[in-house]
Amino acid sequence: MLSQLSDKEPFGTLLGYAPGGVAIYSSDYETLDRTQYPTDASFRSYSGYEYMGYKWQCVEFARRFLFLNYGIVFTDVGMAHEIFSLRFLRQVVNEAILPLQAYANGSKKIPEAGSLLIWDDGGVFDRTGHVAVITEVFEDKIRIAEQNVIHTRLPIGQQWTRELKMTVSNEGYQLHDTFDDTKILGWMIQTDKTEYTLPQPTIPKPLLEIHSAHIKNGSQFAKKWLNESDPLENAYVLAAGHAISHDDQYRYFTISESAEQELIRATNELHLMYLHATDKVLKDNNLLINFNVPEILWPRLRLSWQQRRYQMITGRLDFCMDERGFKVYEYNADSASCHTEAGHILQKWAIQAGLNRGADPSCGLLNSLANCWVHSDAEPFVHIMQDNDSEENYHALFMQSALTQAGFSSKILRGLNGLCWDKRGRLVDDEGRQVTCVWKTWAWETVLEQLREESEAQVAGLPIRTGHPENAVRLIDVLLRPEVSVFEPLWTVIPSNKAILPVLWSLFPNHRYLLESTFELNENLIKKGYAIKPIAGRRGSNIELVNSKEQVLDKTQGKFAKQENIYQELWCLPKVDDRYLQLCTFTVGGHYGGACLRSDPTLVIKGESDMQPLRVLTDDEFIK
Repeated sequence: MLSQLSDKEPFGTLLGYAPGGVAIYSSDYETLDRTQYPTDASFRSYSGYEYMGYKWQCVEFARRFLFLNYGIVFTDVGMAHEIFSLRFLRQVVNEAILPLQAYANGSKKIPEAGSLLIWDDGGVFDRTGHVAVITEVFEDKIRIAEQNVIHTRLPIGQQWTRELKMTVSNEGYQLHDTFDDTKILGWMIQTDKTEYTLPQPTIPKPLLEIHSAHIKNGSQFAKKWLNESDPLENAYVLAAGHAISHDDQYRYFTISESAEQELIRATNELHLMYLHATDKVLKDNNLLINFNVPEILWPRLRLSWQQRRYQMITGRLDFCMDERGFKVYEYNADSASCHTEAGHILQKWAIQAGLNRGADPSCGLLNSLANCWVHSDAEPFVHIMQDNDSEENYHALFMQSALTQAGFSSKILRGLNGLCWDKRGRLVDDEGRQVTCVWKTWAWETVLEQLREESEAQVAGLPIRTGHPENAVRLIDVLLRPEVSVFEPLWTVIPSNKAILPVLWSLFPNHRYLLESTFELNENLIKKGYAIKPIAGRRGSNIELVNSKEQVLDKTQGKFAKQENIYQELWCLPKVDDRYLQLCTFTVGGHYGGACLRSDPTLVIKGESDMQPLRVLTDDEFIK
C-alpha cells in the first residue's frame, strides 16, 4: 500500500509500537534493500519457532500482535481477506483450538479492543484485502494498529496508526474507512458466544468438482522429454520412465480457485487439529496404548514432542473433494512422498505439453521446503537416509535440492552399508564424517518394528549398539541415538498412525473435514458403510471398503494384515473419466505448501497409483 504521506521511512524501519509493546515496521517495498533480503526465506518473520508471516505485511503484524499479547495465533492464509472465513485460533502454549467469531460491518455486536478488523479485496487493498487490530473503541470512532498502510513514524506515545469513524443506529455499528474505495467486511473476536455471528462461508457445489481436460496430441510425449543428464530427472526416468501415468499422457485435471482456497484452509486447520490430538494422546497412557508404540519408547516420544514439536518439515494430507465437500482420510506426517512429481516432474510435463492454462498448485513447493529448512534447527550437514528403492532415489534427490537451496551440505546414504563405527566408537559415514543430523525416507514404523523384535527392549533400555566395529549398524542405532537429530521428528509417528482418527473424531465430532472414526465397529458405521484400516498401514495396503449393505466394494493386500485396525466412515472418491481421484496437499512447516492429484481405476489409492497433472482455474473459467 502507498502511504498518504510523503516522508516515508525505508523498509523495515521501526515506526512505533502498538499496545503491549508490539513493534510496527515500515513496509515500503520501494525502498527495499535487496542485499539485506536476498532470498524468499529472509522475508519470513518468526517469533521463536512460531511463524508470524511475511515482513512487514499486515497479516504478519496481526498475527504477531495476537501472539505476543494473548498467546494465540490464526492459521496461515494466502491473502488478508481470507482471515474472515476462519473460525478458530490456536493457543500456542497447549495447542488448544479456540473459537473465532466473525461479525459483519453493521452488526449489532460492538467492536472490541483486541479484535481483528478485516477488509475485502478491492480499491487500495486490491487482491489482498487487509487486516488491522482494533486498539480502542469510542462512541463515534475506533482506533486501529496495522502494517503496510502508513510508512511514517508515529508520534511518541501514540499506539495507533489510524482512526476510523463509527456510526451507531438501531441496525448496528458501522465502521467507515479513511479510504473511499475499500470495503470493511467486519471484525473478529475470540469468544464462545455466537449471537450476531456470521456462519462460515460455503463454496457453491459446482466449484468443488474436478474436471478433466486434454491437450492436443502433437506427439509431445512420443519421445524422451525428461533430461536424463540431470540426476533428479534421470532417477525418475529409471523408476517410472518418461511418463506421468500408466494410460493417457495428454490428459490433465482442473479445480477452481475457490476449491484451492478451501484446500489451503483445510490443510492449515487440519494440521493444527492433528497437533491438538497428538498432544492429547501423549498426555494419556490409555490413548497412547492404542498406537502400538513399544512402551520403552514412550519417554523418548514425549521428549520429542516437548522439544521438537515445531521441527516438522513436511507431510501430506489425503483428501476426498467433490460436491459433497471436503473430507480428510489421513495425514502422512512421517515420510510422506509425491513431492518430486508435484514439485518438479509435472512442471516439466506442462512445459513439454505446451500447457499455459491455469496455475500449477505446487510450483512453489521447492522454495517452501528450502525456506522451512532455513528456519529449522538442522545441523549445517544433513545425512539423507533412504532405502534401496527406486522411488526413494528421486525423492531423496528432490529433498537434497531443497537443502542445497537453503544453504545446507548433505550426503545421500542408500541403505545402511555406508555407515560404521570409527575408532572412537562414533557413528560415521564412509568418508569418516560423524552422523549428527538426518532426514529420512524410512518410516518410523520400520524402526518400531525393529524395536519390537528386540526382546531385551521390553526389560531394559533401548537396545542401541554403540561403537563395536564387529557390529553392523542397524536403523535403530541411527534414528534412536540421542545425539542424532532426525527429521521428521519421532513424535510424527503419532499423527501418522491411523489410531489418531478416532481421537480426532472424539475431539471434533461432526467437524466438516472429518469422517466418523472408531476403534470398535458400531451400528452407525454399519448403517453408513465403513473402511477398515490398519493403524500403521501405508500405501493403501490392507484396506477393506464395506458399503451399507455389508458388501465389500474393494479390498487390498499387503504386509499390515496383523496390525490392529480402526474403522472409518465410508466416503468414496469421485470418479472422473473412469478414474477415482484423490487430492493431496503438502504441509511445509505446518502450513499449506501445494497440492497434487492421484488417480486409480479402483476405489483405493495405492503406492503404484498414478500422479495426474493438476491446474487451478479462476472460478469464472472453471464453470464455463
